[in-house]
Amino acid sequence: MVTPEVRDRARAAMFGFAVGDALGATTEFLTPAEIRHRYGVHRTLCGGGWLGLKPGQITDDTGMLLALAEAVAEAGRWDLGAIARGFAAWLRSRPVDVGATCARGIRRFLVEGTFQAPPNEWDAGNGGAMRAPAAGIASLASPVRAGVWAVRQARITHNHPLSDAASAAVALMVRAAVLGRGFEAVDGVARALARRHPEFRATGTRPVSSPYVVDTLRTVFFFLRTTGSFEDCLVGVVNQGGDADTAGALAGAVAGGLGGTTAIPRAWLRRLDLDVRERLEAAAERLVRLGA
Repeated sequence: MVTPEVRDRARAAMFGFAVGDALGATTEFLTPAEIRHRYGVHRTLCGGGWLGLKPGQITDDTGMLLALAEAVAEAGRWDLGAIARGFAAWLRSRPVDVGATCARGIRRFLVEGTFQAPPNEWDAGNGGAMRAPAAGIASLASPVRAGVWAVRQARITHNHPLSDAASAAVALMVRAAVLGRGFEAVDGVARALARRHPEFRATGTRPVSSPYVVDTLRTVFFFLRTTGSFEDCLVGVVNQGGDADTAGALAGAVAGGLGGTTAIPRAWLRRLDLDVRERLEAAAERLVRLGA
């Protein structure tokens, strides 16, 4: 049975993703030293960054997550054709940014009609994993389905073993968080990933944040483990710079799922565009229904 608490945590996972995206967009591609020089500690949704965004504006990360979530919600099932068409419609909308690997995969679908990119040693970026929270929320009744669906959607653009593993892990972490299993269950997913793929193991020092999916998840894991609140987790992640919007988005999805909507600072939520908030809330509800 889907409880009100589960619905709240699903909304928080989606809201947290967008908040982390918008917060991290300001510091994307900067180094920690550059961030300290410009902002001290960056902790407001002030926009700017290399994309020159408005305060609270989302990037391609939230754009693609919404494209996926709304496509499967409309289809009423996890349909790769619907997802790929949703990505194509999103790309045609001329988003503020799009990753090169994501764009290549979407354009390949438009030309060839195929739902899986060919294996590529350079496809270990984080673009597939960044969309995996939707698979976790849409698969509350089945952890197996969560992992399978996460990998299948990821392979529309990214086909690499590390991307596969990271995508499945993200979906399982978000699923565990939304179901109220707590931090230990979430951390258990991260540790299981590191056992299967040692690249993801913690090193004991602050990791470097980059588009490489290993760096992204190690950054997310580090701050989930070493902070005590949604706000502190996201502030820590985005002040690492690098691919700060994607790392912030994924940290926000997991931390939001763990803490629920009350854990997200009201000032951050209010900065998000009202239409984006409404779309995220509607998508969360429909994904929960699909996954129940």
